[in-house]
Amino acid sequence: MGQVTIYLDLETEENMKRILARKKVSKSRWIAGLIKEKTANTWPETVAALAGAWADIPLAEEIRKKAGQDAPRRRI
Repeated sequence: MGQVTIYLDLETEENMKRILARKKVSKSRWIAGLIKEKTANTWPETVAALAGAWADIPLAEEIRKKAGQDAPRRRI
């Protein structure tokens, strides 16, 4: 397991301490969680759960049906 040293300004450190006290989690675990979240290759579950949430928004297939044909493309 790797180790990282970070330097925070006073305001950022105080904000972090408030969050840690509320969440009751260690600095290391909280920072590791943030790094995992920011480097993930998938959408968060909260975003994925929104799929289909707006019934009045047409699906991509419906939009494409009305788009017509693409213009011919020229080879370069």
